[in-house]
Amino acid sequence: MGRVRGQPSAWVLRFAPLLAKGGTVLDVACGAGRHTAWLLDHGYRVTAVDRDISGLADLCGHDRLAVFEHDLEGPVALPMPNVAFDAVVVTNYLHRPLLPVLVSLVASGGLLVYETFAVGNARFGGPSNADFLLRPGELLDSVRPALRVVAYEEAEVAEPRPALVQRVAAINDVPRPASCDTNP
Repeated sequence: MGRVRGQPSAWVLRFAPLLAKGGTVLDVACGAGRHTAWLLDHGYRVTAVDRDISGLADLCGHDRLAVFEHDLEGPVALPMPNVAFDAVVVTNYLHRPLLPVLVSLVASGGLLVYETFAVGNARFGGPSNADFLLRPGELLDSVRPALRVVAYEEAEVAEPRPALVQRVAAINDVPRPASCDTNP
C-alpha cells in the first residue's frame, strides 16, 4: 500500500510559475509523490526518484512519468543518463555529495527549487542528525555561482509542521566564460 500523499510544498508552488510549460522536471527523493502528482496534473513530464517508490503506485503507467527506484546515497548518484531538466525539485532531503550533481542537472534557463531542514531543527523533533541538516548559508553557497538565486530563506516555518529550513529558488542563466579557443 502506498504512503499518504500530502500537499505540495508552498515553496515549490510559489515558484511553479517559473517552470517551463510542459517542461521536464526531476523530483528527487520524491517520497509519496506529492510534487510528482501535482506536476503531472499541471502538464509537466516528470522523472521521479526515490529509494522507495511504493507511494507512486497509483501514478505508475502515466505517459509523462518515469520512475526510478534508487538509493540516492549509493555509489551511483542518479540512475538516469546525465541529462538536463527544465526544473529540479527537492524537498525534505539532504545528501551533500548530491548537491553539485543536482545543480549541474538544471538546463539552461531551468530552475532549481530546493527546501530542506537546517541546523537547529532538533528542537522541533526530526531530523536532528547533523548529516541531514544544512549549516547556515550552506544551501545558498551550494548553488552559487552556477545558478542565479531568485529567492533564498533561512527560516522557522509553522506549516506543514514547525521546522527550521533553508530554501532556494535559482535559475540557470548565469553567463558562461567565453571559450579561449583561438582556432578559426
